[in-house]
Amino acid sequence: MGIVVAVLMLVGVLRADQPEIPINVGLFLQEKRTFYTAEQGLPSDDVRRVSVEKDGTVYVRTAKGDFRLEADEWHSSNNAEAVFRRKQQLTSAIGELPEQAGKVLSVAKARAGEVVIGAEWGLFLKGPEGIRRVFPQQGNRRWAPTNVFVDYDGLGRLWFASAQGAGCFQNGEWRLYTGVDGLPYDDMTGVVAGEDGTVWFGTKKGAIRFDGGAWAYRQGKRWLPGDEVRDLALDADGNAWVATDAGLSWIHFTEMTLAEKAKYYEDQIDHRHRRTQFGYVIEAQTDTPGQFVNVRLTDSDNDGLWTSMYGAGECFAYGATKDPEAKRRADDVFRALRFLSQVPRGSKHEPPKGFIARTILEVDSNSDPNQQRYSLEQQERTQKRDNYWRVYEPRWPLSADGKYYWKSDTSSDELDGHYFFYALYYDLVAENEQQKSAVRELVRDNIDHLIKHDFCLHDHAGRTRWAVFGPHELNQNPEWHVERGLNSISVLSYLNVAYHMTGDEKYRDVGKQLREKHSYHINALVPKYQRGIGSGNQSDDEMAFMAFYNLIKYEPDPELKKLYLVPFANSWRQEEPEMNPFFNFCYAAVGSDVKVSNIYGEHDLSPWPTWLEDSIDTLKRFPLDRFDWQHTNHHRKDLLMLSNHWADAYRGEIRGKGYRNNGKVIPVDERYFNHWNSDPWQLDSGGSGRVIGTGTVYTLPYYMGLYHGFIAVD
Repeated sequence: MGIVVAVLMLVGVLRADQPEIPINVGLFLQEKRTFYTAEQGLPSDDVRRVSVEKDGTVYVRTAKGDFRLEADEWHSSNNAEAVFRRKQQLTSAIGELPEQAGKVLSVAKARAGEVVIGAEWGLFLKGPEGIRRVFPQQGNRRWAPTNVFVDYDGLGRLWFASAQGAGCFQNGEWRLYTGVDGLPYDDMTGVVAGEDGTVWFGTKKGAIRFDGGAWAYRQGKRWLPGDEVRDLALDADGNAWVATDAGLSWIHFTEMTLAEKAKYYEDQIDHRHRRTQFGYVIEAQTDTPGQFVNVRLTDSDNDGLWTSMYGAGECFAYGATKDPEAKRRADDVFRALRFLSQVPRGSKHEPPKGFIARTILEVDSNSDPNQQRYSLEQQERTQKRDNYWRVYEPRWPLSADGKYYWKSDTSSDELDGHYFFYALYYDLVAENEQQKSAVRELVRDNIDHLIKHDFCLHDHAGRTRWAVFGPHELNQNPEWHVERGLNSISVLSYLNVAYHMTGDEKYRDVGKQLREKHSYHINALVPKYQRGIGSGNQSDDEMAFMAFYNLIKYEPDPELKKLYLVPFANSWRQEEPEMNPFFNFCYAAVGSDVKVSNIYGEHDLSPWPTWLEDSIDTLKRFPLDRFDWQHTNHHRKDLLMLSNHWADAYRGEIRGKGYRNNGKVIPVDERYFNHWNSDPWQLDSGGSGRVIGTGTVYTLPYYMGLYHGFIAVD
């Protein structure tokens, strides 16, 4: 175990106090949006002004006139003219501005009677001695802001928005905000401040909310029908009405618990995301962006993985709550995954026993995928880009009964998902020997298959492209050096799961051989080929965290357990800026309050104290809307870019990747992804709103946190 000494030098010595667990979240405000465009009956998408009266009536000024919202319908309004004129009354009362002020853009009056003017060329204050220009100053920063908009909040603070940034005046002092201070964007078009002190800024590319502690950037159709914000207004509940160049958005808040949010996602999955009679969980497609019109489901290379991760969440749910619905869902997932081992048996192109198919297609509902997507000509083109790509037929053999096509060439990430689920299902859901033996049989068949075939997965055409765990390839073939650490961790974790379920010492002996003869435990010390945060293949992180969780959880040797925990700690620290609740909970479940020693002393491997706060923030922020709306972030002012020093020799350069200057990646409600293998460092994400993601990215970490006692039951 001498290797621990060297690796431990990578792990920090000091840590702050850990958060108290479980955390009681209770009710929180879930953010939503509702659009009003021509599609919803608004006469014009060209919205110039918006106002909310004290009685809650919403008025808008558009290119086709003024309208009011009544019973969710728009009506032409003569009153709107008086409403918008009233908003201009302060402007007419300020008197003559200095000539250099330019056009008046905004006027606000304090409760004490002070009038502040935002103008094209400055910020002005009208007092007893007349009108004077104001130059906000904080420390050694002093601004002469231009294109200024102003408002007072309910706490009596003055806010301004300008081309340079934003500012707040309170108790005789200015606080200025730019990208360095967390302001996502500038180029302001308006400001409105609420009674509770929350302030909204309009910009030429999105809206911004600031509550004094956290910033929220609302850009793209996840939040706005158009990015150019023309005007903003707040209603009595603090909800924002945002006028844009493509319609009106109502961004509002609903009280919800984390458990209610999980149920919402589960209901959506049951309703829209189950493919075939076995219910493989997959994203859906729609013809109409943002609408559930002609929703359809198609297969993916990783149906087994995504269904496994969904099922793992339901196993945690049943373990934490004993909800029979969670058990039903977990049982359904087990049947679906078991069928991927059963469907190839007896077929004309039968693979060796223990092979697991990627997925299936029903013959009566699909044309032949071998002709559609995997003709020999198409495969040969793929092989030109990837020399290890196998050209063979059929990639989709028929099942023995002729009812299904099953997809071959299964990869290592599929196996990682299957084993992650099987272990949880065995421990938390399978309640009798019949159920447990069914799981054991699948695991035994697959691990014996791997052992028999030099730790590689073989289908009917031979060794698969990616499920390669053998020592000759991992330790001797330089083409596999990138996968050496990860695949060593994976196969060692498979062996630990097999031993946990069967008690068969054979699997301990095989693991010992891999360590003593082929140094797989040494390989595991560098689990991923990377050059720092945001580098390498993000799918490797998802795979590694599932494999590490099982490897350490089921390792009976306490010294090996600590050895494996050190690279897991180092991996987690690379991922910490991603605010990923699944990764955080995987690590915290096995790494909390664990100490290891080397020649330099004792080291606490507990996760840094922000792990739980970051996880809860992410869970709260997940949008209920799972359409793949495009998010554009590369123009933001609060970012630090990843440099080419993070790129490996094969890649050459890193493009469009970065993180916020608080050290964290873009929050989950300001980007789109459907799986935890996505790249959170990529600044721009999403699509056209025609893909509907599942809620597994939420339900898995939420229920995992609940089961491990990190989150209190609501």
